[in-house]
Amino acid sequence: MNFRFLKKKLDGSNFLLSVTIILFILMYIAGIIIFNDTGFGKFQTFLNMLIDNAGLIIAAAGMTVIMITGGIDISIGSVVGLICMMLAYSMQNIGMNAWLAITLVLIFGIIFGAVQGFLVAYMKLQPFIITLAGMFFCRGLTAMISVNQIAITTNETFLGMASKDIHLLIGSTVNKHGVRMYPFIHPSVIIALVTLAAIWYLCKYTKFGRNLFAVGGNEQSALLMGINVRKTKFTAYVLNGFLAALAGFVFCLNTTSGFVEQARGFEMDAIAAAVIGGTMLTGGVGTVIGTFFGVLIKATIETYIRCNGTLSSWWNKIVLSALLCFFIVLQSIFIMIKNKKKS
Repeated sequence: MNFRFLKKKLDGSNFLLSVTIILFILMYIAGIIIFNDTGFGKFQTFLNMLIDNAGLIIAAAGMTVIMITGGIDISIGSVVGLICMMLAYSMQNIGMNAWLAITLVLIFGIIFGAVQGFLVAYMKLQPFIITLAGMFFCRGLTAMISVNQIAITTNETFLGMASKDIHLLIGSTVNKHGVRMYPFIHPSVIIALVTLAAIWYLCKYTKFGRNLFAVGGNEQSALLMGINVRKTKFTAYVLNGFLAALAGFVFCLNTTSGFVEQARGFEMDAIAAAVIGGTMLTGGVGTVIGTFFGVLIKATIETYIRCNGTLSSWWNKIVLSALLCFFIVLQSIFIMIKNKKKS
């Protein structure tokens, strides 16, 4: 009886999510065993994974929302790069107040998402082509603002947010001098986790979230159920635009600078995290919890390379591509089994 219940629970997106979580746990345990002498097992090492990938967590959450509807957005990396440049230029070169600069870039993200959403939802243009144009537009606009790197060195408010350590009371260690060291995170991690929780709640417990899955599963069926497909898609892209801008702000907190090539390929990392996390390329299935673990898998691979010390950073792309292919094949098998049961 328990076996049948477990089989029923895993007969859906939960199966793909379970595979992702199990894979991360195995990879993390392997890292602790292999790289124990380099401090892989320390709690701070795990927190550093969150700090380094806070922007990606937010961007991948937005990508998950879009992919659930059956769409795609390959402009996210360029938006992140543009947001970093806008923040750096406005605060460093113009002397703009940090909070005003942050507010303006978030508004830009909403407007940019609304334009793309209108073209995709109401003009019925292909998401890939529209977001490809958006990618070129944002990268070109970044270069027009400045072709040189702009480092934020004078805005104390922004630099204070970027460098602030939030110490945790758990997982502390005593160093060789007898001083107790407490693990820490940055505000970027809190922003990322709160955003992740909000998107998870939105997708799971709201009418809009249910509409996303219905539209991604079958647009015609969604129309017959009385769902406004165009409005749902449009809102998804507006939300994604806001999250891309927020990801850019968080990304800039880590780099405190802006330059033309920043966040190049970031959109591919977001797509990979979503797919590895169990989001179906065909739409209708996905969860930001799985996407979060997809980001953690990518971060674990990066930590492997860093702890090894001799491997090229390009191994991260190689391993990630192999995992991506594995999960795409797994999704295909899942779809075939699902279609076979229907017939």
